[in-house]
Amino acid sequence: MSNELDGVRVLIVTSNTGVEHDELTVPRDRLRSRGAQVTHAAPKRTAVQTYRHDLDPADAVQPDIAIDRVEPGLFDVLVIPGGTVNADKLRTDAGAKKLVQAVAQDGRPIAAICHGPWLLVDADLVAGKTMTSYSSLRTDLVNAGADWADEPVVRSDHGGWTLITSRNPGDLPDFIAAITAESGTRT
Repeated sequence: MSNELDGVRVLIVTSNTGVEHDELTVPRDRLRSRGAQVTHAAPKRTAVQTYRHDLDPADAVQPDIAIDRVEPGLFDVLVIPGGTVNADKLRTDAGAKKLVQAVAQDGRPIAAICHGPWLLVDADLVAGKTMTSYSSLRTDLVNAGADWADEPVVRSDHGGWTLITSRNPGDLPDFIAAITAESGTRT
């Protein structure tokens, strides 16, 4: 077990259903193994149903806290997993939008993968950012003012806060490495 992220507090935010399994569990587990303190928030403190490829049910995961109970200032980085249904539900959740806006306003990093950036579109946080996502979100991101790149991981500092984005579960190693590098500079 590495301690390179010892003392780093990571918040992962999801809806209660439709979360891409690996995009929640892999960052959670790998960041913990590097010493990070990881908390999972969802709208309700009921089980979060994960899926593989949006269609195949996977594990149910118990969140640690409800989104409306999160104190954004207690966390160093926010991670938003994908899953089409997850992202669509999060983007309409007022508490989730308020949370990501508070994190960005405080200048703390946000990392979003796959469909996760949809929440950032609805929170009005992508204008001027260079980012990536699942390919079907490209038009939404460009229409919201982002520059889109087809790369495994994209880091953007525009607007006074860092955004790390990746395209899909295949990019998880690069995504986690970028979160680790960014978070390691904050300890």
